[in-house]
Amino acid sequence: MLYSLLITLLIVAISVALLGIKVFFVKGGRFPNSHVSGSKAMRSRGIGCVQSQDSEAQRKPRLTIAEIERALNEGVNG
Repeated sequence: MLYSLLITLLIVAISVALLGIKVFFVKGGRFPNSHVSGSKAMRSRGIGCVQSQDSEAQRKPRLTIAEIERALNEGVNG
């Protein structure tokens, strides 16, 4: 049991060290931006992440009840 725990911890430590080589050993190094909005190709196609789209939608002013009723009545009355 202890042997397998030590092996697991060793594998995890080696994995973290290998993934963080650029971060640990390069001055000003950081992990690459793998976010959807960080990709130039996605931005050129107009594709963004859901979190950004949600925050933009929440910033827009909401309709009042009177405006919603008016829009629904116009839709029904044609």
